[in-house]
Amino acid sequence: MSIFDNLDLLRAFATIVDSGSISAAARKLRMTQPTLSRQLQTLEAESGTALLRRDTHRMSLTEAGQQILIDAQALLSMAEECESRLRNAHVALSGKIRVFSTIDFGQTVVSRLISSFIQANPAVRVELGYSNRPLHMIEEGCDAGILAGSLRDERVVSRHLGDITRCVVGSASLLKDHKKPGKPEDLGSFPWVALSGSQFGNPKLMTLHSGTQNCTLDLEPVFLTEGGASIREAVRMGLGVAVLPEWFVEEDLLSGRMVRLLPKWHAKPWAAQIVYPSQRRMPERVKAFVEFSTQYMATVLKPKSK
Repeated sequence: MSIFDNLDLLRAFATIVDSGSISAAARKLRMTQPTLSRQLQTLEAESGTALLRRDTHRMSLTEAGQQILIDAQALLSMAEECESRLRNAHVALSGKIRVFSTIDFGQTVVSRLISSFIQANPAVRVELGYSNRPLHMIEEGCDAGILAGSLRDERVVSRHLGDITRCVVGSASLLKDHKKPGKPEDLGSFPWVALSGSQFGNPKLMTLHSGTQNCTLDLEPVFLTEGGASIREAVRMGLGVAVLPEWFVEEDLLSGRMVRLLPKWHAKPWAAQIVYPSQRRMPERVKAFVEFSTQYMATVLKPKSK
């Protein structure tokens, strides 16, 4: 007999992890704490190893617990979908989808995408998390991620959604103290604010393009951060110049709060992509979300560059 034959034990384990404690999970499942503790002990006994590390302050997954959690979530999701299909004669999508996104892209474009998807599928519920560490989110059991930047890993399938164009910007107040640049090399004398994260490239190297011309700058950013909103605020205050997505600074450029520097030059576009686990069976609602995202992004992002 396999540990995966008992969905009740797997559901108990997944709920404990999701709730953060046995007591919180017991309330959620409407059972007593001793009963839930016994179910966890039974699952660990059948697994032949500890699944959770527990002390007085916090609870964390063991390596075995992490793997079993991923498989348990997939099985529970499939069971939920089958039950939903039997319960409903029509083929309406229902259930929860766990999505993650890079922070600023998620708070704007992806949030609008998800809102449109839910409006089209009212029985679906979406949980959106933010992270610039996408592989960590996949390991935590998320169904899909919509990212700005590149990601290549055999554990995920990646589908291109379009290109995010980027430009060099600075504030009007900064230009009072620095001569407006006439060529890319002039930007080397400016203070820089940059985005960190492996999928965004090396923050200390910036390559700009204009037609067939290229110029690579060696930078020493005065401020490195994982959030584009932090960069935008720093640029607004005149701390330095930065390369940011055009859609992200459009209002600042129109209001005059920011100025586009070297308008004929641009940074390499970021790829926008949707990723999902390569080894995990996708429920119908997740497949529908992936297709919807692909079509939606085609209307708001430029197509892939040839």
